[in-house]
Amino acid sequence: VRFVESGGGLVQAGGSLRLSCASSGFTFSSYAMGWFRQAPGKEREFVAAINYSGTSQKYEDSVKGRFTISRDNAKNTVYLQMNGLKPEDTAVYYCKVRFNGVDYWGKGTLVTVST
Repeated sequence: VRFVESGGGLVQAGGSLRLSCASSGFTFSSYAMGWFRQAPGKEREFVAAINYSGTSQKYEDSVKGRFTISRDNAKNTVYLQMNGLKPEDTAVYYCKVRFNGVDYWGKGTLVTVST
């Protein structure tokens, strides 16, 4: 299982970023995918998840209405569109899949939101 995450960077508060996570090593279209984040000095936390077909999503309360998770099964890629970014969204963002009972994580992409 391998992930290549991209799209992080420095953005001003109120701005937008789109994260991508290109996946390989498993049948991507058969598995739910998730995005998590870890802010400095804090534990990793759930951000959003999407089912295998893309028809169902769920979000952590603080990102509802601002973030949108989506997937393109033809490209084996999951996305996180982040709008209305706030300084408290600053974190390393990771994609994750649970495959054969094991959680696999990407290396993460850093998102920094300035005031």
